[in-house]
Amino acid sequence: MAVEPEVFDELRRLRTRVPHLTGSLAASVDGLVLAQDTGGVEPEGLAALTAAALGVALRVTDATGRGAFRELVVRGEHGYVATYAAGPTAVLTVLAEPRANVGRLHLEARRAGVRIAELAEGRAAARQSGGGDRSRSADPVRPRSSESGRSGVLPSRRPGTG
Repeated sequence: MAVEPEVFDELRRLRTRVPHLTGSLAASVDGLVLAQDTGGVEPEGLAALTAAALGVALRVTDATGRGAFRELVVRGEHGYVATYAAGPTAVLTVLAEPRANVGRLHLEARRAGVRIAELAEGRAAARQSGGGDRSRSADPVRPRSSESGRSGVLPSRRPGTG
């Protein structure tokens, strides 16, 4: 099941729904690009940096007792970089101009993250079943914890559990 074109379509739709969005990237939590529409930003480097930032964000949420990671927003002089959980196996990173409506960005990126999670989990399920196509009625991949079962939430890591 090739989900990359479907993920790219979701990124393209996100760009049309959010004014001042300048790029987006869907990646696995370990930094592999699933689909990208990043403009002038090198996608492999952004995916790797996203994975590194995700690692720090997971530790911060754990250390402070804030639960599973949902999103990370960085505001720079020239705009925003925001990363959203897209299920337990993927993340969505978006780039926006400084004048972007952050509320709208959050709303639409969270929705896109849910859709990307569905696509990524479908791909993982197909791999586990031997690479064949699976219908939508098939059982989804079961996450490691009940909290990570919600789309848009990465599983929490506990110190010493890897």
